[in-house]
Amino acid sequence: MRLGKPKLPKNLFDSFILFLGIPIKFVISVTKNPTQMRTQIFTLLLCFALGFVNAQESILGFTSDNAKKQTTLEAAFESKLTANNLDKWMQLMAAEPHWVGTEYGEKNAKWIQKQFKSWGYDTKIETYHVLFPYPKVRVLELTGPTTYKAKLTAVPVEGDKYTAQGDALLPSYNAFSRDGDVEAELVFVNYGIPSDYEVLDKLGIDVKGKIVIAKYQGSWRGIKPKLAAENGAIGCIIYSDPADDGYGRGDVYPKGAFKNKTGVQRGSVMDMPTYPGDVLTPGYGATKDAKRLDRKDAPTITKIPVLPISYEDALPLLAALDGVVAPQSWRGGLPITYHIGPGPAKVHLKLEFDWKLVPAHNVIATLKGTDFPDQWVMRGNHHDAWVHGANDPISGMVALMEEARAVGELAKKGQKPKRTIVYCAWDAEEPGLIGSTEWVEDHKTELQQKVVAYINTDGNGRGFLGVGGSHSLQAMVGEVAAVVTDPQRGVSIKERRSAVDMVNGGDGAFKLSALGSGSDYTPFIQHAGIAALNLGFGGENAGGEYHTIYDTYPHYKRFKDPEFAYGVALANTAGRITLRLANADMLPFDFQQWHKTVLGYLDEIMMQTNTMRTAVEKHNTMVEKNSFELAADPKKPFLKPKKKKAIPYFDFTPIQNALASIKTTTEVLSKVDISKLSIERRHSLNKRLMQAEHVLTSEEGLPRRSWYKHQIYAPGFYTGYGVKTLPGVREAVEEKNWKEAQEQISKLANTLKNFDKHLQEMAAML
Repeated sequence: MRLGKPKLPKNLFDSFILFLGIPIKFVISVTKNPTQMRTQIFTLLLCFALGFVNAQESILGFTSDNAKKQTTLEAAFESKLTANNLDKWMQLMAAEPHWVGTEYGEKNAKWIQKQFKSWGYDTKIETYHVLFPYPKVRVLELTGPTTYKAKLTAVPVEGDKYTAQGDALLPSYNAFSRDGDVEAELVFVNYGIPSDYEVLDKLGIDVKGKIVIAKYQGSWRGIKPKLAAENGAIGCIIYSDPADDGYGRGDVYPKGAFKNKTGVQRGSVMDMPTYPGDVLTPGYGATKDAKRLDRKDAPTITKIPVLPISYEDALPLLAALDGVVAPQSWRGGLPITYHIGPGPAKVHLKLEFDWKLVPAHNVIATLKGTDFPDQWVMRGNHHDAWVHGANDPISGMVALMEEARAVGELAKKGQKPKRTIVYCAWDAEEPGLIGSTEWVEDHKTELQQKVVAYINTDGNGRGFLGVGGSHSLQAMVGEVAAVVTDPQRGVSIKERRSAVDMVNGGDGAFKLSALGSGSDYTPFIQHAGIAALNLGFGGENAGGEYHTIYDTYPHYKRFKDPEFAYGVALANTAGRITLRLANADMLPFDFQQWHKTVLGYLDEIMMQTNTMRTAVEKHNTMVEKNSFELAADPKKPFLKPKKKKAIPYFDFTPIQNALASIKTTTEVLSKVDISKLSIERRHSLNKRLMQAEHVLTSEEGLPRRSWYKHQIYAPGFYTGYGVKTLPGVREAVEEKNWKEAQEQISKLANTLKNFDKHLQEMAAML
């Protein structure tokens, strides 16, 4: 077929955008150059129409003959997946609340174990005994200048019987808040993140001795009381503002998916950036007889009491505030003028918890490999929830189970994996990644010797593939994404994701995001140094049910993934990744894409330091020229700004040299012809490939949080879930700790040199 120069009619472009499921107005709003964008997307459309992305004739890590066998195996695997199982299992598992330590949580674990056994897996439950605080006393009241007692209760809604289970529902609270009985003036701190406290400082507002009220969003919730305590506050209240998570986004439940005025987001405020897992057994498994810290000495319990509330309960508190009117960017969706305070609003906060050890039941199901039984591919999702947890985590858990069922059926028919596959259903994820962390800490030495990679899922929705992880796995995941069909649009999930990336101003290239924290991959990659992935679908399933009593089966069926089509897509995607890792002739790690990504991280930090230095130099030049600026209060006289401390120049050349050498080594590795390697040589290389991620760790860990060993990825100390890449260097620069920054540059350079040496040893084997 011959094509002339393509011209894109407007109606074809609009049809294509609708085909992607993207509102045209949204495209126009984010497109700086509509003509260019139309041309780019039309080119992509032509690729689809001409079959540019065809069935894979070659697969990374496989010989040509085995690639054909793998393609046939994956087709058989996909044909066994059915949405009916996901629907049925969700109804069962989300029928009652099942947080860690509950009878229904244990019942679910035993039921999961039974299913895996029936599918041919060697299955066991490994139980840990972990500290879990249950709320006994929750009091929040406005004591002046008016009075109001917070209701602290979400209302049942019509058409959702699960929201009317009364005392069976877990009260709204923040796990690992400290007990406390405090009364003080109230201060509104916006999202309660570092930049907000900088604004307060400029306004001359001090939170010392006060109780702060912060909005959810902006960062992980645990950062809010952490920063409040560091700034001298004696209590913290967190609420969901309707502009972010309520009627400002759409109709509220039950009419729509969003948070109604009584909904409250539960969640942990454990200081997970220090270490996740059981607060009393840092770095080792919380077995029955483990030595435990005294609770008063546990560093990850908050320093002040903290409580989440609804926007119905927040309104009287915020309305009673006076003082400075909040900046425009701080204002929410409540029908009031947002003031910062402090006071005259005065609040009383009293919290008391039942601090007990409870059992956390991890289900571990193993399918032994035929050729390499001591090489494990691990796959996990948690099964505990704050309440019913239909979306978080059951939507991901049922996808994992359907995937495992299909793999088990293939094995029973003689198509067993070459490597061992281990499926895990974790308990106690919600209060702080506890179940998975204790298991990894308990089995760390064995895992570091045997695990090829860990693939994680959590809640799942409808829309676009989201995937993060070790960038050595990026090429393999991209290949898998190219052969999984999007159930809504009929193109591959890779094509659909690339298209929406281009609409959002990206280049359309398939990339993994970096992993911070927030789910069960954390102990694997950041503590044990095991390559990991985290994946799921979303973007078209917005709602306000997260960690509330409204995360139920009826809500999920109406607003998330009604036909469980994307649950099947998740099982298909994660299952193919698992099977490729299990059957590859040579493990499908690609270090060229890893190198490009890490080099980009270094460029970001170097650019950041240059920007900071330029800003300081410009400021100091203005001071020297006697430039004046107005004080915050225009009634005060002009103030002469002070010179800022100069930012030193850092020597990044050791990192640059190490990355340059790595680039050369990865080019050699990329040229390997698997078919020309002996079985013995492949086996030796695979052992080396399994250890590559571990070489990127440092035993002494990151500054002030030694549990985190990985030198490339970590959750930020003040972001919680949000990732910091090259974290030792980046955070030292951000905190203006110049001595530590240069020390961390040297440390990172040594890590990269060791990594290059490891890759060179593999290259020498070729």
